[in-house]
Amino acid sequence: MTPSLRRFAPRTLRGRLALVAVAAAALLLTTLTIVFNAVAARHLQSLADDRLHSTLAAVASTVEVSGDRVRVRETTHDEVLDSNVWIYNGSRAVEQPPTARHHHRLAQAAQRMAHNGASACTTATSSDERPGWRLCAEQVPPGHSGVMVVTAVDMAPYTSSANALLAGSAGFGAVMLACTYLLTRLSVARALRPVAVMTDQATQWSAVSSTTRFASTGAPQELHQLGTSLDALLDRIRSMLRHEQQLTAELSHELRTPLARVMGELELWQARPRTAAETRQAHAVIAEAASSMKSICDTLLTDSRAGAAAGPDAPGTCRVSVVLEGLARESGRAGVRTLVHVDPDLRAGVAEAVLERIVSPLHANALRYADSAVTLSARATCEGVRITVADDGPGVPQSFVPRLFQPGRRADPADGHDGAGLGLALVMRLTRSVGGRVWHDAAEHGGAHFVAEVPG
Repeated sequence: MTPSLRRFAPRTLRGRLALVAVAAAALLLTTLTIVFNAVAARHLQSLADDRLHSTLAAVASTVEVSGDRVRVRETTHDEVLDSNVWIYNGSRAVEQPPTARHHHRLAQAAQRMAHNGASACTTATSSDERPGWRLCAEQVPPGHSGVMVVTAVDMAPYTSSANALLAGSAGFGAVMLACTYLLTRLSVARALRPVAVMTDQATQWSAVSSTTRFASTGAPQELHQLGTSLDALLDRIRSMLRHEQQLTAELSHELRTPLARVMGELELWQARPRTAAETRQAHAVIAEAASSMKSICDTLLTDSRAGAAAGPDAPGTCRVSVVLEGLARESGRAGVRTLVHVDPDLRAGVAEAVLERIVSPLHANALRYADSAVTLSARATCEGVRITVADDGPGVPQSFVPRLFQPGRRADPADGHDGAGLGLALVMRLTRSVGGRVWHDAAEHGGAHFVAEVPG
């Protein structure tokens, strides 16, 4: 498209789709109009020919041929039959209409058809730019080559009807194009309304941290796919932000101790005059703390870079199936098997080590109390990834459910199992630290069911 035409092109998707719809409708209507008017013109010509053949039959019934003599019987409606009718006997005109001298071209066309001696129809143009005449010739009697009857009809009424049909179809097409344009704009605007909503949501969610999802089960398939892609992009961004926040928190935590040593040594050194030996000792402590800080920074940054370069996945994410299947292989109890049900491509927005520390205490508790099997399952939800740890043991006593996640609490301290009652409390703290939650699903029966929900 040239720059001059591009300036007139619609700027919005709604306008462009409406323009495409109008162009397609215009092409279709133009084709239909041409075909319709061609068929209508052919039909009108067929009507004119039928009228001419009827006149020829009526005139032929009044013509008597006896040898070389041709006689025309008089009838009660001669003025109708004589209108635009020629009767030729060879090259001689036996009868011709009174108006023949005013239409020289018409008379010449009739004479040529009579000389041809064949039954046929043709169209003769007029000298005054009128639509023309339609002429038909016929032998009388049929098969007799001497006598020809030629009749003509003015095509002006038929042409006027054809022009009226053309104007009407053109007007109808213009109205249809206008309606198509308006309806297309309205329909596209209504169809794109969810996109505008998603745009507003993206603007709002970019300023405020939100776990709401774009994908909706009630949306059309195309918009659902778009929402799913945007959700995946947001999950990746959130994972990277969580990873950066975690890295910042770890740096702050790890650097606090050596930095406190540096500040303490400086305060002690400035508190009173120091000997050269004490000054050298303070310098050594400060150098040691600085070296420790450098080692901590190098270790954390190297680990972060290695995680980012390990593959196309965002840092701070992991495959849920790797964690769950690893726990199922590494830990176990005689007579109890661990079943894993998870999509191999399901990813969580937390590091693999963090997810393992969240699920491991839940899995250990399930193995401790299960009779024969423990089930680890995970699925994607609108809030993230939901991991369920279920066993077929006796379940959690109803009276103990409110104190499940309190540190140091055990349902039965004398049950013969080791443990200080800190596992579930640790799980609660870890899930909250990554923006998730954990709970006991009391609605499920036949064992204990714990659910941990982490970001996706």
